[in-house]
Amino acid sequence: MLFERQRLLLTLLDAVGEPVGHTDFQKLLFLYTRECETPPSYAFVPYKFGAFSFTSYADKRKLIAEGLLAEDDQNWTLTDAGRAAARRQAVEPLRVAGFCRQHSGLRGNALIVEQYRRHPYYATRSEILEKLRLEPEALASIAAARPKRQPAGLVTIGYEGRSLESYLNELLRDGVTMLCDVRRNPLSRKYGFSKGTLSKACEGVGIRYQHLPELGIASEQRQELDTQADYDALFTEYERESLPKQRAALDKIRGWVAAGERVALTCFERLPQQCHRHCVAEALEHLGGAKLKAHHL
Repeated sequence: MLFERQRLLLTLLDAVGEPVGHTDFQKLLFLYTRECETPPSYAFVPYKFGAFSFTSYADKRKLIAEGLLAEDDQNWTLTDAGRAAARRQAVEPLRVAGFCRQHSGLRGNALIVEQYRRHPYYATRSEILEKLRLEPEALASIAAARPKRQPAGLVTIGYEGRSLESYLNELLRDGVTMLCDVRRNPLSRKYGFSKGTLSKACEGVGIRYQHLPELGIASEQRQELDTQADYDALFTEYERESLPKQRAALDKIRGWVAAGERVALTCFERLPQQCHRHCVAEALEHLGGAKLKAHHL
C-alpha cells in the first residue's frame, strides 16, 4: 500500500515521460507541491542546490524496493511496473500533466533559477548562487529571506508531529547552530529522527549535532504516563536523582553557549512540560543565569 505522496511521485514521473536527474526532479516536485497543492505533500529545506526533501528520497528507496522505480544513481526512472502503477493510482493526473507541460522547457540551471526567483528562502544555503548570474533583485530577495544570525543561547524543541524538514526549518529560522539530543536511546520509528539520519540531515543544513545520552531518561521509566501529574512525578524524580549527577554534561552545554553556539535541546514530545528537556533547560538556567534561559520552539 502506497501513501498518496508516493503515488504523486509516480504520477509526476509518468507525466514528465522520461528519466529525470536528481536535481531537476527535486525542483519540479518542489514547485508542484508548493504551487499546486494545499497542503503540500512534501516539506523541503534550503540545501546545496536549493529546495530539497529528505522524505522524498526515503520514499524513492521504498519505491525501488517495491520494484516501481529503477535502481539508478543519476535519475528518477520508472520501471514498467511503476508506470502501470502510476496510471492505475494517479494523483490529480490532469493537474500534474498541466504542470509538466508548463515546465517542459525548464531543466538544469534554468529550472534552479526559476525556483530561486519564486521561492528565495530555499536558495539561502545554495552553493551555486555565484554561477547562476541572477539579477540583483533576485539576489536581494534571497539575502532578505536568509535567517538572521541570533545571539548565543539555549532553545528546546520536540519532533512530535513534525516532519524532518519542518523540524530543520524551525531550527534554521531560529538561528540554531547546534542540536543537542538528550534522548537516552536516539532511535525513532518516525522517519528522520534516529541518530544517524538526524545527524546527517543537520550536517547537510549547517547545524552541528551532539548526543548526550547521560541526560536521558530510561524508556522503562517513561511507561504509563497518562496525565500531567504522571509527567510531573517523573520529572521531580529526574531532577532529584539524575540531574545532580550530570554536572559534566551540563557544563558541556554551558561551554558550547559560552563559545557562541545557539544550542537546541531536543527530544520527542512537542510540549516541553511533557519532556525532560525542560528540566535540563531549567538546570542550565540555574547554573548560568539569564543567558541560559531557554525558549521553546
